[in-house]
Amino acid sequence: MLNEPSVIALNAKTRDVLAFGRQAWQMIGRTPSHVVAVRPLRQGAITDFDVTERMIRLVLHKAGVNRFNRPRVVICVPSAITAVEQRAVQEAARRAGAAEVSLLEQPVAAAIGSGLPINEPVGNLVIDIGGGTSETALISLGGTVALEAVRIGSFDFDAAIQAYIRRGYGIAVGERTAEQVKIALGSADVSSADTVAEVRGRELTTGKPRTVDLTSREVREAIAEPLDSILASVLDCIALAPPELAHDLIVRGIHLVGGGSLLRDLDVRLAHEVDVPVYRVTEPLETVVLGAGRCVENYNELQSMFIESRSSQNRESSTSRPTRRR
Repeated sequence: MLNEPSVIALNAKTRDVLAFGRQAWQMIGRTPSHVVAVRPLRQGAITDFDVTERMIRLVLHKAGVNRFNRPRVVICVPSAITAVEQRAVQEAARRAGAAEVSLLEQPVAAAIGSGLPINEPVGNLVIDIGGGTSETALISLGGTVALEAVRIGSFDFDAAIQAYIRRGYGIAVGERTAEQVKIALGSADVSSADTVAEVRGRELTTGKPRTVDLTSREVREAIAEPLDSILASVLDCIALAPPELAHDLIVRGIHLVGGGSLLRDLDVRLAHEVDVPVYRVTEPLETVVLGAGRCVENYNELQSMFIESRSSQNRESSTSRPTRRR
């Protein structure tokens, strides 16, 4: 129904909302001093509660919700979210007009959206690389058997590219330019073809506009550190897998979702690192929200997947699962 970046533009003086979504994203780095374009969610957590509430209200309004029909809302959140962050998300959604708010871990939603048999006694490994977080989850029999989550994502790739160009060429580039460079030149594996693109920015010493040629090899070097951290978390999760489920991975492979998974040859690099087949799902950007939609459509049947339900089940159970979060 709605596919927009989580960006909102405000008048800094009056706090009026000027734009939302893709229109606000195009304003990043181009606004006058009294207009700010911000992302109220960073690394999977709320950085500005009031702005987040207003953004959720706009999302609900654009989806057809008004004050007369308060909806049941399912929100996908990082698996590494804290109890305080959970309450902040729920409270922001309630204030925005939701009658009932349920939280769903993103890897679980991704598995459901990918059509994986998560309720069967087989291992389903999902890697969800988003803007602010990357999560690897091994799911079997409707529960998470092993989990690794790091607050590193594709936004960190953009920041690393900005830092590399600033350090190597003495040029400042904006967030949107860094993202365009990542899309055009970014790659994860050394076997990727080497390409060149022009990058325009502001020279730090003179303040003048300047153009430089950047290669895909340089971009690969720039994003190496955050990418290595994500790959290490994947290996850590696989190391936690019970032997029987680890065997399933050899047969069933790993499923890659999220916007960060679109990095060129990331599936090739992962397959080489873990020695297991890696498959990028058909709709990596929409998989998580499609999984949330199926939970809304089959609310009673899939209610046990929600964080609150699973937390209460864990409190009642004396057994613990081998999960680890960073």
